[in-house]
Parts: sequence; C-alpha cells; structure tokens
Amino acid sequence: MLLAAVGAIAFSGKAIVVKLAYRHGVDAATLLMYRMLLALPLFVLMAWWGGRGRPALTRPEWLAVAGLGFCGYYLASMLDFMGLQYISASLERLILYLTPTAVLLLGWALRGRAITAGHLLATAVSYAGALLVFGLELRVVPGTATAWGALLVLLSTLSYAAYLFYSGEFVQRLGALRLVGLASVVASACCIAQFLLLHPPEAARVPAPVVWLSLLNATVCTAAPVLLVMMGVERLGASLAAQVGMIGPLSTIAMGIVILGEPFTPWLAAGTLLVMAGIALFGRAGRAGRAGRGAPLNDKGA
Repeated sequence: MLLAAVGAIAFSGKAIVVKLAYRHGVDAATLLMYRMLLALPLFVLMAWWGGRGRPALTRPEWLAVAGLGFCGYYLASMLDFMGLQYISASLERLILYLTPTAVLLLGWALRGRAITAGHLLATAVSYAGALLVFGLELRVVPGTATAWGALLVLLSTLSYAAYLFYSGEFVQRLGALRLVGLASVVASACCIAQFLLLHPPEAARVPAPVVWLSLLNATVCTAAPVLLVMMGVERLGASLAAQVGMIGPLSTIAMGIVILGEPFTPWLAAGTLLVMAGIALFGRAGRAGRAGRGAPLNDKGA
C-alpha cells in the first residue's frame, strides 16, 4: 500500500512542477522536451530490463508500439502540458481522473461493449464533480481561457484512454515494463523532434530552475512512480492499488494550496469527493459485472 500511495502522490506532483516551471516563461513544447529528454535514459533502461529473455519485436509490434507511444505518452502529455497553462493543477488532476470512464465509452463506441446502470451512475457522479470544479474556476477566471484549458486536458484524457484501450493485448505479449519503456522512448523522440521543428536551437537555453524542475519531473514524477505503482499492483492487485491511488487528487489539491497558493473552497472539496466517489462506484460496477457473468476474480482483480 505504501508503494502504491507514494507512486500516486509522485504522479500527482507532475502538475505542480509544471505550473512552477511556467513561472519562468517557458512554453509547453520546451518544458515537455526537457522532461522527456532527461527521462529518456530511464525509459531505455526500463525497455531493456523488461525485454530481457523475450523475443525481438516483429514489424507489426514495432508499428503498434510507435502508435501507442505517440497517442498515449506524446500527444496526451502535450495536450496536458498545454492545458495546465490555463487551469489549476486541482482541476487538471480531476479531469485526468475521468480516464476510466473514457475507456468505457471507447469500448461501447468501438466494440459494442455493454454499459451497465452502475457504470452510468458512476460516470454521471464523476463528471458532475469535474463540472462543479470547472464552474468554480470559470467564475474566478471568466472568459475562454479556462474552457480552453479544460478542453485540452479532456482531450489529453481521451488520448491516454485510447492508449489504454488498445494496449491491453500488447501488454500481455510484450510485458508492461517493456511496453511502457518502448512507448516512452517513442514519445521522447516525438517531443524532441517537435521542439527542434518549432524552435531554434538557442531556445534550449532556459533558466536553471526550469532544468532542475524538469529533472524532478522526469525522475520523481515520471519514471519513479511508474515503477512504484507497478510494484504496488504486483503486491496488492490492480483493484486495491487503484483504490489506494485515489489519494492522487487529494495530494494534488494539497500541494496546489501549499506550494502554488491555489485557493481551497467547499466547492472544490465537494467536486473532488464526487469525482472520487464516481471512480469508486465505477470500480465496484466493474467487479459486479464480472461476477455476474460468472468470471472468477483473481488476486489481480482481473
């Protein structure tokens, strides 16, 4: 439980680090490039470690990894970083927490998977919480900026949901650590290429705090939590680890208040509780659906 909790808190710190870096006048492309460049050696190590003793990837598998890396780590990260320029870290984290409902909707739209009444209730509760916090921010910062930022983060959520939706078969075939490492290497190459296309080389000269914050983001908020959460899932199972991971939004709000000076209101608390309750209901509905179909629940919650 400690591994899963620390991993979730470390993940949630990403938004705080990004918001701090924006105070130094850098743009999303530069910040994302530094994050992925500094994390690249760790991604390569993860891919190598996860691929030990496994057969080489086939051409279709390489194409799939490239597509998953582009969609799940490059595009999702870029949209997320862009959105954080306009909205608070708290709202960003709550929108990202809607990922399970987005995966459910993709399964219904693309593969005709059934949606139960429990899933609908969980989705409604989750989105009500996110909309509550969104409405609060819209009152504090009127205009299109908040709406644009929320839309960008929502698109990031959908992009990562598509990665999760299509990656299931490849996780079984390649292994989770190997797939994450290889997909992240692809995303790193995309981020570096994007920076070189959009900026002259001298634009890489950024204030020293940006480099240090990017290093913190690459290690403590990116590579380390991937390993910690995977170790937590291995020991707890996916269902319990996911419940422990619900500490993520709370830690983001706490760090936003203490570090960034973001306001804390009863409306923010209510919206956060609704989102967390919706995700809890979503997990319960999924377990009930599997049990109702007569599928045994193993120690991994699958």
